[in-house]
Amino acid sequence: MIEVKNLTKYYGSNKGVENVSFTIEKGEIVGLLGPNGAGKSTIMKMINGYFPPTSGTITVGGYDVVENPREAAACIGFLPEIPPLYVEMPVEDFLMFIAKIRGVPRAERKEHIAHVMELANITHVRDRLIKNLSKGYRQRVGLAQALVNLPEILILDEPTVGLDPKQITEVRDLIKELSKEHTVILSSHILSEVNAICEKIIIINRGQLVTVDTVEHLERGTGRSTLLRVKADPQRVQEVLG
Repeated sequence: MIEVKNLTKYYGSNKGVENVSFTIEKGEIVGLLGPNGAGKSTIMKMINGYFPPTSGTITVGGYDVVENPREAAACIGFLPEIPPLYVEMPVEDFLMFIAKIRGVPRAERKEHIAHVMELANITHVRDRLIKNLSKGYRQRVGLAQALVNLPEILILDEPTVGLDPKQITEVRDLIKELSKEHTVILSSHILSEVNAICEKIIIINRGQLVTVDTVEHLERGTGRSTLLRVKADPQRVQEVLG
């Protein structure tokens, strides 16, 4: 589904990513984990075709992202860390606009929009201005715009950053539901975030690949556990832990 080989990106003399290789299979939920500035967003943007690598190759759905950018892009829905929303527009009108830009045939747009609003659980706010929605619902609209052209792959950059505990739980649950029909890649600098959603983890640090492994194997490998006692309302604790 996605094959990254010897991926390197330099910004002038500054290294963004160096010699990174990994493969993501169809139907996997994969976490791209690393500290801020590790190179996660750079990798995601290159997979999306936002800019070319300095060297190395990326293949998405059998298409090279440099040689066949349109075909590769058609396979992907992308949600950047800050959702690209026109906040003065109503939700449904905004999604219609995105569908037009993405090349969804006119005759299919209403059906596509109805489907993605249902998936993102935003049908009941379809007529509301985006600027009047909570941050959690704006994130749902962002997910819906990534789904408009019904892509096989969803790439999500820090999808729960800035959300409150309840919103984090809701977005995590939504991503898990979406993973039933899509290959999902999400980036995060928080281990618990990746651990709660993903089956496989790709760890990046200082632009280099540290490891690629399953969550289960990584947990077994650490061989450590921590006991944490919390004095708080049980329901509130459950919301935070998801």
